[in-house]
Amino acid sequence: MSMRATWLCWIGIGVALSGCAMERRMDGQRTFGQDVEFLKEHTDAIVLSDAAGRAQLAVVPAYQGRVMTSTAEGPDGLSFGWLNYELIASGQVLPHMNAFGGEDRFWLGPEGGQYALFFKPGDPFDFEHWQTPAIIDTEPFEMLSRTRTTALFGKRTTLTNYAGTTFDVEIQRAVTLLDAEQAALALNTSVPRGVRLVAYQTENRITNAGSQAWTKAGGLLSIWILGMYKPSPQTTMVIPFRPGPEAELGPIVNDAYFGKVPSDRLVIKDGVLFFKGDGQYRSKIGLSPQRALPVLGSYDAANHILTIVQYNKPEGVMDYVNSMWELQDEPYRGDVVNSYNDGPPEPGAKPLGPFYELETSSPAAALRPGETLGHRHRTIHLQGSEASLDPIARHVLGVSLEEIRTALP
Repeated sequence: MSMRATWLCWIGIGVALSGCAMERRMDGQRTFGQDVEFLKEHTDAIVLSDAAGRAQLAVVPAYQGRVMTSTAEGPDGLSFGWLNYELIASGQVLPHMNAFGGEDRFWLGPEGGQYALFFKPGDPFDFEHWQTPAIIDTEPFEMLSRTRTTALFGKRTTLTNYAGTTFDVEIQRAVTLLDAEQAALALNTSVPRGVRLVAYQTENRITNAGSQAWTKAGGLLSIWILGMYKPSPQTTMVIPFRPGPEAELGPIVNDAYFGKVPSDRLVIKDGVLFFKGDGQYRSKIGLSPQRALPVLGSYDAANHILTIVQYNKPEGVMDYVNSMWELQDEPYRGDVVNSYNDGPPEPGAKPLGPFYELETSSPAAALRPGETLGHRHRTIHLQGSEASLDPIARHVLGVSLEEIRTALP
């Protein structure tokens, strides 16, 4: 995501939206309406909307029913998702992965390891041989039905993992725009007047459509949902975790994906992780099922945007696929939640975005023929004054906005 200037301009009720939209255009940033227009020029984008036309989602069936972006203020409002304008406009298909962007995309795990989906049997675990499966990269999903606030997608596919196991998979994905009352219920707190919000969830299901059971011995799949958002120098990701001794719960965080994260970019406090979301330093962290809680989020202090991500985390389940790029001692001791901050992969190189990501995963899917595993991923964006957003942050994330703003240097 590209950096954003301060957007919220409170000039007056009658001109506030148009004034903000003008400021965004002057700063070279696109409104939600402009993003939708762009997407429709190059893809089969559809828009889901509330009755007032303020809370809206842009969804692309060709990108696996992906929620590309959303807004809380209608066509002239901020566009929350990161889009790869250059790649989308080019019409090209790239090797390895097509990073079209989007704030809720459907993926399958594991990425690496002896049961990897992103490496062919026997290939080394390096970037040259890494390849995102077409079913979660370039193949469209079929839109099965649609209403003003919902869209249902489906796809049937066959996958082979690094161990040579074949999976016949039926995928179903429902995208639903939630109203303000449903959002408040999900947050379990009231939303003050003056706070604008957009809330939606995706219900994602995989079914064993074959004749053989999926077992640990041959490798298991998982549902993996990733959200790509626009970074800023004042954006901090906030990840609550279960506190307790490492001897009982294991390490608090896995920050070894791209090398240890520097202490000025990842701070661990009582029950909460703070992770820099500026898109300037490539780094990734993950939390185990022993540590993860069913909520994470971010706060953009420059633009007063509080983002909350919630997901269903089955109680007592510990088997999650491991996506590390190596032959693993514990292939079912993977992370439940991940967070990624983009940046140059090496000095002088360009970042992929830049953007930052909030990610959640389902447990490993040990399914008999005909059985189904589901995973819900919910996203809520809230815009408003710090005074109005602070009680929500305290209640849902367990920290104040001031704590978030001052946690990192």
